[in-house]
Amino acid sequence: MKHFYLIAFFVFSAIGFGQSGPDRGDIEGFSMYPNPVTNARIYITTQNNGPKEIMIYDVLGTLVLKTTILGRELNLSDLDAGVYVLRVLEGKRVATRKLIVK
Repeated sequence: MKHFYLIAFFVFSAIGFGQSGPDRGDIEGFSMYPNPVTNARIYITTQNNGPKEIMIYDVLGTLVLKTTILGRELNLSDLDAGVYVLRVLEGKRVATRKLIVK
């Protein structure tokens, strides 16, 4: 019976802590193109088109690029070909996507 309570505790804890708060969530109208990237430029648009903090991680979780863009174009010429994780922060909202650079 102890195991049941322990498992129930972990399940409810994970559900409770895993949910976004009322202010956080995916960025409305988020769009990223082209993906895969072939010309070292990617365009990121949102409904608000405000300043965006960009963080790009490699598959090992190492931060390889951190910048802020005011428009919608991001230059990726410093990145080698591969698979990355792109994290975009706009205000209190966040979007995380897979990014492929060829």
